[in-house]
Amino acid sequence: MDFNDESSLISRISISEAQKLIREGKINGGMLPKMENCIRAAKNSVKRVHILDGRKMHSLLLEIFTKKGIGTLIYR
Repeated sequence: MDFNDESSLISRISISEAQKLIREGKINGGMLPKMENCIRAAKNSVKRVHILDGRKMHSLLLEIFTKKGIGTLIYR
């Protein structure tokens, strides 16, 4: 996964899949603490967590109101 390559974006991922990518070193750097916190939230009764790039205009609306979204959805 390359932060600068939008084609490498994962739009939906389960907790177990995210943990596997962390173990494999595919989620690292600044994305690692974000994903770890999302996993923690999803394990503790939050149904879904979204990671968005807040620098993109209307990112929240695009995530919620489009089929694919523009961020990553982490789910149980």
